[in-house]
Amino acid sequence: MNRRITLCLGLFGLATMAAATEPSPRPGGVAIVDVGSTQNAAPSAALNGKPVLVISRDDRWYAVVGIPLSTEPGELRFLADGEQKLIHVDSHAYREQRLTIENKSQVNPDQQQLDRIFGEREIIDAALNNFRRVPLDGVALSSPVAGPQGSSFGSRRFFNDQPRSPHSGMDIAADTGAPVVAPRTGIVTATGNFFFNGNTVIVDHGQGFITMYCHLSEISVEKGQPLAVGETIGAVGSTGRVTGPHLHFGTYLNGTAVDPAIFLE
Repeated sequence: MNRRITLCLGLFGLATMAAATEPSPRPGGVAIVDVGSTQNAAPSAALNGKPVLVISRDDRWYAVVGIPLSTEPGELRFLADGEQKLIHVDSHAYREQRLTIENKSQVNPDQQQLDRIFGEREIIDAALNNFRRVPLDGVALSSPVAGPQGSSFGSRRFFNDQPRSPHSGMDIAADTGAPVVAPRTGIVTATGNFFFNGNTVIVDHGQGFITMYCHLSEISVEKGQPLAVGETIGAVGSTGRVTGPHLHFGTYLNGTAVDPAIFLE
């Protein structure tokens, strides 16, 4: 199973250093599963009720399935045209990340701030779960900003020694004002200044393949705007809950956060 998925990753241009050295079908990873011949119409696939990206290569249809970080090792089932398909999910240990946040309200928000956070969560979740049925020729991404790419995705985070949700993206180190660009074509589906994420842009690349850019110093695009590869989205900053300037870069499939390193060329 692992060998077949590794071969599929190569077909899709996903064979980054991270993908080559680690099994991809892990919590927070991606499984690529053969779901039929292209002599038939593209199958409809879904995991946990959420539609899954399907792409063609070499006369076959493949489902590109994002595996939630909360998934336990073992068998994960999804549907393709009503037929159950199996993914063997490998175990994977993510590291701990302990951060000190000076602004205490960013760790323990008051009720007014919580109301704001819940309202923002609805906007963000709607954008991350958007699904446009458009054909895709791949899922590879160029880097949205020049700089060292962190390996904190999936890490168990502690803010001021208080446990919080695992980290759902990649931190790319860069100076304030460094340009952030679109890593492939897409449409802007949400922008805003959010409590935790700061200035944020969310881009829909089609079929539930979504990217998110947080902590920006400025936003250069508007909701509904189409983007070309390399077009400026905004600039690196330190807005929201941060310890310094950087880009939080998130990638999503079927509404779940997956490791951006899998997609970066």
